[in-house]
Amino acid sequence: MNISLQNVDKVSALLTVNIEKADYQEKVEKVLKTYRQKANIPGFRKGMVPMSLIKKQFGKSVTAEEVDRLMQEKVNEYIRENKVNMLGMPLPNEEKMPVIDFDTQENFEFVFDIALAPEFKAEITENDTLDYYTITVSDEMVQSQVDMYAQRASKYDKVNDYQDRDMVKGLLAQLDEEGKTLEGGIQVEGAVMMPSYMKNEEQKAIFNGAKVNDVLVFNPNTAFEGNEAELSSLLKIKKEEVAEMKSNFSFQIEEITRAIPAELNQELFDQVFGEGAVKSEEEFRGKIKEGISAQFVADSDYKFLLDVRTYLMGKVGKLEFPDALLKKIMLLNNQEKGEAFVEENYDKSIEELTWHLIKEQLVAANQIKVEQEDVLNMAKENTRMQFAQYGMMNLPEEMLENYAKDMLKKQENVEGLVNRAVEVKLAAALKNKAALNNKEVTVEEFNNLLK
Repeated sequence: MNISLQNVDKVSALLTVNIEKADYQEKVEKVLKTYRQKANIPGFRKGMVPMSLIKKQFGKSVTAEEVDRLMQEKVNEYIRENKVNMLGMPLPNEEKMPVIDFDTQENFEFVFDIALAPEFKAEITENDTLDYYTITVSDEMVQSQVDMYAQRASKYDKVNDYQDRDMVKGLLAQLDEEGKTLEGGIQVEGAVMMPSYMKNEEQKAIFNGAKVNDVLVFNPNTAFEGNEAELSSLLKIKKEEVAEMKSNFSFQIEEITRAIPAELNQELFDQVFGEGAVKSEEEFRGKIKEGISAQFVADSDYKFLLDVRTYLMGKVGKLEFPDALLKKIMLLNNQEKGEAFVEENYDKSIEELTWHLIKEQLVAANQIKVEQEDVLNMAKENTRMQFAQYGMMNLPEEMLENYAKDMLKKQENVEGLVNRAVEVKLAAALKNKAALNNKEVTVEEFNNLLK
């Protein structure tokens, strides 16, 4: 077997593969012998079918399969060992590759077009100055988190008069056009509502200042703007019946329940951060601020990498690509979308490819490697952040581990986490190399930078 690579220009080449009978014959004979042992052909005992008959029936297909397997294996091996920086996949050159005839040929030649990555140099050094944005944590952000934790740990008291966000429980009864209880109409005992969730402000206002034992009249359909899920749940009817339910209802209040936010005491501190982790309100607020700052670092690093991308793509400039060949590859990968899709999206794909090639150089130059432990830790961090949104800060390590391992069972999750781990390590490495122009910004200013 002989494989050779001939450059056509700087970004494309011809890969020629010559396969002779001696390269595949032994494997073909071995496969055919296996076929003979298993063949069940009328008139012959199992394993006693003449080899000539086996070759006549299966020889062509077995040869084709073995030649194709061998060709792909050796091409991949050649590209890997010779470090050919190939883009996409090899494409058969229709003009230069001879027609293959497995009936008459014993030696075969395959000729492929190869798209090569352009040669360029991309790096970040101390001579490169880049902005790095640190998001300031305001007192309002900290207070918002404090309020959230206090609210989540609320205790519920029975009260006599209604205030916004209270929960009311009582008897709900459908009324007729004259405002009287409709005979045979809908009645729901122990109906529970939070009027603050009503969409209509006038209907919501009916409950202002209401007291236990008051009887109020409101229109559920108007109050919830016909929302099927809310109305079917409240009135205990099927969703398809909601549209016809326009009646007013009376609501006799039996209970009013109010969520009383937890006090900022040791019980709450221990509940949020673990026993004894913080021992005062000042430490509690400080820990919350520290947590918000840590979350913002990921956002700052994301913006930093976006700026690195813009900076280096400008520095590298427009690279030369084998456009015609890459468009063919793109079309093969998007056959159902057609040539119009390729023409419309090609420039954007080249932009993404350019950044991918730059990023590959940066990863290699900074010796970025992602181990299994890195992926697991990234999964645990994602899990920790998800639970933190619900105020659950002090998760047991075993629980984090189990959720993370479950996340890693899906390949698409693994790929995303690997990419994220690479970006985290790359951002850390480049921050240490570049000359940083540190800027403090508010979260609003930062969000505007991302627009």
